[in-house]
Amino acid sequence: MGQSIKLTFENDLAFLEFDQPDSKVNVLTTPVLQEFHEIIRSLNQRPDLKGLLISSAKPDIFIAGADIKEIERITLEQDGAEKARAGQQVYNLLEKLPFPTMALINGACLGGGLELALACDWRLAGFGEKTKIGLPEVNLGVLPGFGGTIRLPRLTGLQKGLELIVSAKLLSPEAALRAGLVDGVVSVKLLREEGISFIRAKGKKRKKFKPPVKGLLNLLLDRTFIGRAIMLSLTKRSVFAATRGQYPAALLAAEVIAKNYASSLKAALEREAKAFGRLVITDISKNLVSLFFLSEKYKKEKWVEASPATVKKCAVLGAGVMGGGIAQLFSSYRIPVRMKDVNWTALGSGLSAAKKVYDGALKRRKIKPAQAMTGLALISPTLDYSGFANADLVVEAIVEDLAVKQSVFSEVSRIVKPGAILASNTSCLPIGAIASGTKDPSRVVGLHFFNPVHRMPLIEVIRSSQTSPEVVATMVDISRKLGKTPIVVKDSWGFLVNRLLITSLLEAADLLAEGVSFETIDKALLDFGLPMGAFWLLDEIGLDVGYKVAHLLEENLGKRMKVNAILKQVYEKKWLGKKVGKGFYLHKGKERKPNQEIYQLLQKKNLTLPDSEIVKRSIYRMLAEAVLCLDENVVRNAGDVDIGMIMGAGFPPFRGGLLRFGDTLDRAKLANELRALSDKMGAEKFEAFRPLLEFAKAGKKFYQE
Repeated sequence: MGQSIKLTFENDLAFLEFDQPDSKVNVLTTPVLQEFHEIIRSLNQRPDLKGLLISSAKPDIFIAGADIKEIERITLEQDGAEKARAGQQVYNLLEKLPFPTMALINGACLGGGLELALACDWRLAGFGEKTKIGLPEVNLGVLPGFGGTIRLPRLTGLQKGLELIVSAKLLSPEAALRAGLVDGVVSVKLLREEGISFIRAKGKKRKKFKPPVKGLLNLLLDRTFIGRAIMLSLTKRSVFAATRGQYPAALLAAEVIAKNYASSLKAALEREAKAFGRLVITDISKNLVSLFFLSEKYKKEKWVEASPATVKKCAVLGAGVMGGGIAQLFSSYRIPVRMKDVNWTALGSGLSAAKKVYDGALKRRKIKPAQAMTGLALISPTLDYSGFANADLVVEAIVEDLAVKQSVFSEVSRIVKPGAILASNTSCLPIGAIASGTKDPSRVVGLHFFNPVHRMPLIEVIRSSQTSPEVVATMVDISRKLGKTPIVVKDSWGFLVNRLLITSLLEAADLLAEGVSFETIDKALLDFGLPMGAFWLLDEIGLDVGYKVAHLLEENLGKRMKVNAILKQVYEKKWLGKKVGKGFYLHKGKERKPNQEIYQLLQKKNLTLPDSEIVKRSIYRMLAEAVLCLDENVVRNAGDVDIGMIMGAGFPPFRGGLLRFGDTLDRAKLANELRALSDKMGAEKFEAFRPLLEFAKAGKKFYQE
């Protein structure tokens, strides 16, 4: 017998406890599943038992799921299907035990861990933020393979089952109780005691699974072939609208779930296993798995050899959309925030921005009313610097003007306490220049949040030549405490994400000036997998912001960043985008339609280019600039670039990252395409692409694996 599971007995009850040695989490590796299988087989021979309770010895972890490294190694469809069947066999045996079974969920219960719990008759979950319950397999490009597509919907109903699996949504204990996934929620400390009472009170195995359906319409949708077909169609339409069909796992999962809902268990499990085998060998799954490991690495990355200081109080300079969002984020993690601006109107806007985020979280049941009230109460507005002397961290989010920032930082540095950290949320300006007039430049750092602050998972920590290692360590630490992923970037114009992103926007502007419609450009980029087209994104950013940042990069990085005149024309028309209702698109509420007046500004029109050429020019520009960022040590390696571009700019995760995608391109073919592009564009225009041509000619790869 292995060492990962402890089996004990108390009177007529069996207790099975997962506790994988030398690991902070329980993972269902093949050896662990085999050990579990042997235990369940032995228990199947014990007619004297009245129940089995399954728990975990790991704090805040029940079972984190199957071993993703094993999933990564599967290269044959049949091997994938067999892997699923092996897990199904174990869980079937658990489900068929002759006495009632219960899972005691004390923390994260994900993927194969939840599928194990679903094979039990009953489930109790412990209260707490660490308890998350769900089947997130589609995030890895696969679907649940150990019976989850059958057992979850039979508890929740088809509609909820489709929603939870296709969206990879994770539920709190309370939400899981409402959905029917668990049968009770209690204190973690009382899980064993309450579990024993529960299973003795039931006294027998569960017979009914599907929840009662209220209303004739819901009955028709849930219990008839036509109703299930309608729900499947609506789900697939929703998935396609959100992903443009780029994530086949979600679409196939929806089909499997709908078919399995009215299928025999044997047929349903085989359908699930075959679907898992089909998906697990795809490039999309391999890319998403590699991204999972990359993300896990960056959650723990130690950027500097220094210990972080504790941030107990924060101050925010500027109460605009960004300032209000930053204040809300800190307050949501119970850090008091002093927010300053020049007048009460501006402060009111900042508070409104914070309240809007809390209201949204309330509406989605992410938080409770008391949490929202407490969070807002932690943000105190001010017109002066009162309270700043007590702040451990001051975050500046004012106008993107170097002279103004230098003046403000110089002033603030003489007010705060000696150990305080001054951080700028600048999206472009060098931190060393901002810090030049401060009392202690070693305490100045960049802390670049992305908009919207509460949603975007990345923070760029920008380290100037004078920023101390302790300050960097503190910013990395506080970023993680705020639920974000930090990357540390060398001080330079535009840093990493905006520098690469602006290049693609500049290339889109050049394409527009050449006569390609901006609708065509945006559609091509959306079809590639980007969350927004270039001109849609410019409207979201605001032409005033995007145009100014682009010009700063042109002035300081050279002619390869040349800003096309079309952007200047749109800027001078004050078509600034969504904030004024008019940019490249006309905006009304959530509706958006093309602004045809744009074409009156163009000298060339109606140029037709293949979508592939539009995408290549945009992506190749970013790849070329990434080569320079690596050469200049703006970042350390390809992983820094990929995690930054996925989490900060929305580069499509299913492609594995900008540079991982770049490594899939045949070097000889890439070099030939770039040479052809050079002939077509002319030498001056092609200079922005030249670093990638030299890289390709040398046969280099971004990842040296």
